Amino acid sequence: MPISCDSCAPMSYLYQALASRVDAWRASHYACDAYPTIREILAFATEDAATGQLRYLRRAQLRALETYWYLRLVLGTPTTPELYEALFPKLPERLGAMGVNAKLFEEAGYDYAALIARVRSDDAFVRQHQLESLRESLTLDYASYILALAMGAGKTILMGSIVATEFAMALEHPDGPFVQNALIFAPGKTILSALRELADVPYERLLPARLHKPFAASFKLTFTRDGDKQIPITWGSAFNVIVTNTEKIRIQKPSQRGPANQISLITHHKLEEATELANLRLQAIASLPHLAVFSDEAHHTYGQKLLGKWEKDKDSGELVFKDDGIKKVRRTIDYLAQETNLIVVINATGTPYFERQPLRDVVVWYGLGEGINDGVLKPLARNIKVLELDDTQGDALVAAIIDDFVRDYWAVSLPPQGSQPGAPARLALYFPNIEARDELRGAVESALALHGIGPHVVLAVDGGSSDAVRRQFEALAHQPQAPHRVLLLVNMGTEGWNCPSLFACGLVRKLKNSNNFVLQAATRCLRQVPGNTHPARVYLTSANKKTLEAQLAETYGTSLKDLNQQQVERVEKEIVLRQPQLPPLLIKKRVLRYRRAAAPQGEQPLAFSVPQVEPPRAVLMQTLDIVHTGGGNTLLQRVDAGDDALPSAPPELNTYAAAAELAAHYHLPTPELLAALRTAYGPEGDVPAYHLPALGAQIEAQRAHYEAHTEEIDVAVALVKPEGFDARPANPQDPQSPTVYTARISFAKEREKLYKTAADTADSAHALAHSFHYEGYNFDSGAEIEFLDWVLAQLQAQPHQIEGLWFTGGLTDPSKTDLSAEYLGDDGRWHRYTPDFVLRRADGKHLVVEIKKDIFSPDIKADFARFEQGQAPQTAEGRKAVALKRWEALNPELLRYQVLFASHELADEGKAAVRHFIQGR
Repeated sequence: MPISCDSCAPMSYLYQALASRVDAWRASHYACDAYPTIREILAFATEDAATGQLRYLRRAQLRALETYWYLRLVLGTPTTPELYEALFPKLPERLGAMGVNAKLFEEAGYDYAALIARVRSDDAFVRQHQLESLRESLTLDYASYILALAMGAGKTILMGSIVATEFAMALEHPDGPFVQNALIFAPGKTILSALRELADVPYERLLPARLHKPFAASFKLTFTRDGDKQIPITWGSAFNVIVTNTEKIRIQKPSQRGPANQISLITHHKLEEATELANLRLQAIASLPHLAVFSDEAHHTYGQKLLGKWEKDKDSGELVFKDDGIKKVRRTIDYLAQETNLIVVINATGTPYFERQPLRDVVVWYGLGEGINDGVLKPLARNIKVLELDDTQGDALVAAIIDDFVRDYWAVSLPPQGSQPGAPARLALYFPNIEARDELRGAVESALALHGIGPHVVLAVDGGSSDAVRRQFEALAHQPQAPHRVLLLVNMGTEGWNCPSLFACGLVRKLKNSNNFVLQAATRCLRQVPGNTHPARVYLTSANKKTLEAQLAETYGTSLKDLNQQQVERVEKEIVLRQPQLPPLLIKKRVLRYRRAAAPQGEQPLAFSVPQVEPPRAVLMQTLDIVHTGGGNTLLQRVDAGDDALPSAPPELNTYAAAAELAAHYHLPTPELLAALRTAYGPEGDVPAYHLPALGAQIEAQRAHYEAHTEEIDVAVALVKPEGFDARPANPQDPQSPTVYTARISFAKEREKLYKTAADTADSAHALAHSFHYEGYNFDSGAEIEFLDWVLAQLQAQPHQIEGLWFTGGLTDPSKTDLSAEYLGDDGRWHRYTPDFVLRRADGKHLVVEIKKDIFSPDIKADFARFEQGQAPQTAEGRKAVALKRWEALNPELLRYQVLFASHELADEGKAAVRHFIQGR
């Protein structure tokens, strides 16, 4: 009986089905019994679980990383067909997600297997029904996923995050299915240069300290260089990341232009040499085990060249499908999949579409609209300006753009960086050719002159510009003092150009619909920086508006109308540490320790049985020979029928060495271990090294007797740790200038009123003198702001010895502060609690203050009473408060703890204790 496909109509995409499952996995705290380390890694990405503040990654990056690991560990790295079957077990839903309607299913005879086979093999069927993207997804026999993130979301950082977490998992679980080598493709030299950001990723903020140390010691990053005959890696080694553009390692020869008889012998030899070098590099990569391949900016190969092209066959005259574009890269990846164990392929791109066809292996999609909502991109709301002028009115067009930009943006600049002013707003005008630019340059300079601005602010750049001009252009991205503010661009400044001070783009005259140039040019100004509050602006002619609409629909599935209405829902800010050397809080703390319990009565002596475990596999050897191809190249080719095993005895230890090894790991007396080993292996016997893990398991089964106890220790609690911040010179041009420490924070737009700097107080000089050890303070409630203002007023109104009033509730990352107390939550897990304020007096005494909603008053007071009676707290908020009460009880001469309650405003209860502390009582 045929299956109805009516439910296929409402489209449910792969990334949508995955998103709901990843949300559930996150709610389960990343449950993974086989490899629990992944929970530790992903949880580390969140600095403060209560507020959702992330440590380093942006939300889109973390979501993509979570999805990646869900695919890897929960679903077992499925191929795309397997993934569809797992996520859409019901056939109608699966067909709908794959873009197969009822008519197509009927044409395939209601046979799913037949349909899939036809998509893979029937060119005419695929072309007729526009199933090219589905074919690409179904023909791969290895896992290949697309992470589609809009520009500015940080695809390079995401790739570095995947590599770092894979390597960390491989080091933690050497026998697990984890990546140990990575190859990153770049589509050209511009993107290859941008990928050098991988060297600067702060991997210590992606991995917990215990996992980062072995990763940092093992990680090797290599960029291929022109002219190098080989990739400088050790064949067969691990933990390599190789970054290359596709031309350096792809299999086929470079294409030749012109008739063959016009190509000189020298050129022919150069082509052959380039091919041979590419193959040598490829063989080096193929020697690397446990490989992952990343394709950066994959829309270069997934876009208009995704599937090659349809051409007429010279003999039959019929349309046939010619592999091209990605097939060049794909053949290289296919070769690697045959020659080494290719674990996964990750394609990073900015679009989930190909010519308005959804790509069917997109597992994560983060669009321009989401980027604007999250504050990753500058908003465009009501800032897309369409000028009803045609190409014959170029003078009027550029004059109108200049007038509008000078009026609204000339005084705008990015937030300052330390002691350096922020870069001024810049405008990029894109021209179709050099002739049009030169023709209209006079109109640009005249329009600026009417505003009293000289031509020195104008910089004209094109593909043939001198090195000096190119250096001036490149300086705009990172030098605030660069004088140029109006840029006249021809074939420059699109993909790969990251200039945060670019606030406006103008498309002058009609630009061709080639390689999404209009889209790339129009959206260059959207890259956001923390703290910027000014929107971007795009100037278009009617003709370019139509082109941009088409490219937005094709690339992002959105429209100008959508972008023009998109509002920021999250805000990013950069906080600056003003007092990196705050004096520590010197207190006693009670810490929980575990120690080996006394041996129970009647405990039997330690005894071993010889483990029945398989010895490790022997080393395998392959035989290769040099063969010559028809084109005159030389290749290495296997000539043996199978793998020859080299005889090798597994390493063995004498019983003394084995006992010492086990004693070091399990803290047992060496003589006891030696006696047990001699009993099992004989007085003169040797212990195979691969037996040690199994012997350790026997020790744990017999001697795993531990007990908890507490100790009082003296600690210096650092209120702020500068090493946890991003450090940079105050003057980027002077590396010897003082260091500025910064961090990035993110919060919902509606909470922006809770973000305060010293300038927002009644007396900014007084506030800076006594508070704001970092700017700005990201408060959780209006009551916290009220408390800060009240205490600052107290310090102005009466004599005091207060050295500082510091808001500490906004810093919760252990790498930035030690001020936190641990408490056991309802879930049975230990949590960290950071109080809101610390006041320090000149005599070294501290008052720690917490602001709480009034509704928590009964619970906290009841738990305080239980604490006085020696009972355990019973409520969630009470557990936090009691954790600090314990500090106070241990340090009555140095530390006081006070909870103040607030409804709509701060209650008077508790203020007296704060006044007494200020007055020195």
